[in-house]
Amino acid sequence: MAHGHGNRMAEKPRDFKKTWLKLITYSKQYMPLVIVAIVFACIGTVFTIIGPNKISDMTNLIQEGLENEFKAAYGMGESAGIDVDAIVKIAITLGIMYGISAILTYLQGLIMTVVTQKVTYNLRDGVSNKINKLPLKYFDEHSTGDILSRVTNDVDTIGMTLNQSIGNMVSAVVLFLGSLIMMFYTNAIMALAGIVATIIGFFIMSLVVGKSQKYFREQQQALGNINGHVEEIYSGHTVLTAYNGEEKARKEFDELNEQLYNSTWKAQFLSGFMMPMMGFIGNLGYVAVCIIGAFLVINKGMDFGVITAFMIYIRLFTQPLSQFAQIVNNMQSAAAAGERVFAVLEAKEMPDESEITNRLDNIKGSVSFEHVKFGYDKDNIIIKDFSYNVEPGQKIAIVGPTGAGKTTMVNLLMKFYDLNGGDIKIDGVSIKELTRENIHSLFGMVLQDTWMFEGTIRENIVYDKKDVSDEDLKKACKAVGLDKFIRCLPKGYDTVMDDKTALSAGQKQLITIARAMVENAPLLILDEATSSVDTRTEIVIQNAMDTLMKGRTSFVIAHRLSTIKNADCILVLKDGDIIEMGNHEKLLKDGGFYANLYNSQFKETSQPA
Repeated sequence: MAHGHGNRMAEKPRDFKKTWLKLITYSKQYMPLVIVAIVFACIGTVFTIIGPNKISDMTNLIQEGLENEFKAAYGMGESAGIDVDAIVKIAITLGIMYGISAILTYLQGLIMTVVTQKVTYNLRDGVSNKINKLPLKYFDEHSTGDILSRVTNDVDTIGMTLNQSIGNMVSAVVLFLGSLIMMFYTNAIMALAGIVATIIGFFIMSLVVGKSQKYFREQQQALGNINGHVEEIYSGHTVLTAYNGEEKARKEFDELNEQLYNSTWKAQFLSGFMMPMMGFIGNLGYVAVCIIGAFLVINKGMDFGVITAFMIYIRLFTQPLSQFAQIVNNMQSAAAAGERVFAVLEAKEMPDESEITNRLDNIKGSVSFEHVKFGYDKDNIIIKDFSYNVEPGQKIAIVGPTGAGKTTMVNLLMKFYDLNGGDIKIDGVSIKELTRENIHSLFGMVLQDTWMFEGTIRENIVYDKKDVSDEDLKKACKAVGLDKFIRCLPKGYDTVMDDKTALSAGQKQLITIARAMVENAPLLILDEATSSVDTRTEIVIQNAMDTLMKGRTSFVIAHRLSTIKNADCILVLKDGDIIEMGNHEKLLKDGGFYANLYNSQFKETSQPA
């Protein structure tokens, strides 16, 4: 673009609760399934909680049987033995309960997996659709790698958290509360010992969570920045190498890598600190319960089965603490990722055009610029007052120094940006009254930057055009001198273009020109279309372009002034204003800015080799 890329903008941090509320609202259509999964998780956890109580009954039966055996051995009574049947019944009941718990837990996990994949699919689809609605200004302010990171890394982080954390959170809460109730039901004194350990655990966790959240946010931002840097470096690797920029690129990468390392290290250190601390507190509570339980058995005559059950309960009670630590860790990562994804989804879109019903199809090709004003920044207007009428079928060349506003004029004509003032009309109809889609369909474009996608040469040339015959395809390729080259390829027009297909910059440019020919639009825009080809190929393309432009209104942006000698009118732009206009002969005769520019190029090309 004429104005270049802006700085990468960091998103303003949002509230943790607010971001999660947005995620829940975004997933509301799947809430019935989530509720079913939560119910399954609750029931499965309840069976797990009831289990120790049955184990207590089993332990008491074994203890009672052993006491009877002991008494009988010393003549203190008759031995009834251990009630094996009762123990087997309890064991079968336990097996059924744990089996149901396992099935429900599996179903809960299956449901959450389906929901997670649906949500992540919708997020990616939403971001993809949103990108098509965002103005070019958004892409000027965000690197390609950063946007890709939001679509891939950030959405994956949200998906993994939803899949792993929601069900686990419900199970952990139910397990925590259920164990607490059963502990008090079993023995209040030992329950208090567990509660003290829990209070200490939550206090430490709250301190760590408060400090680690900002590092998770920094981690996601740093990940987007480093992805953006890598994407830029590898896409421009040839230029980087040619200008010996490896050291500078390496230093930039090291700085970004250091930022990512520091934020990730701090985030993971603080989150990793929680789990061992929770484990220590849980073990501390476990030891306290064992000591107090032993004291009560010896001095208060408490059943041994009670302490056996309580030892399991305290394990179940402290287990959620470690889960909470991991879940909070994941939820923080998801919140940081969610901030970045919703920043894209909530970004300001291009103006809505659903109410625009006017449409141009069969046009003559007149274009008028009426007192056009524009600036990428409202405080820095670069096109101050541009007016000119283009007649149907005219070839208009736009020349001027770098930054004069040449490509900007094309961007405005294509409605890539909205005007700050004035108007542009096509066949007397303001572009404000036409949809962007309709305007784009009226233009064929050949840009300086060639764009190819992985597919056959045929698919790259035809692209989105329907019902293109082989004859039309070959005719376009012959016109640009590409047909012979394509027929020499192993599969001709069906040769797949990928990283292994060696095409020169000029050959790629020829393909984009053939694409514009196949499009057969009534208006043409050629932005430095011959900048990547040699002089001989330029002549071939120029002849093809002349044929293509016959009967069509054409806008040609060119640095090589020799290619626009036959233009009907040459507009000379400087600092956003037209300073000269006329055909080639008139401008040379005037001896102004254009004449100086042309003569300087002529002298350069006339220098001996």
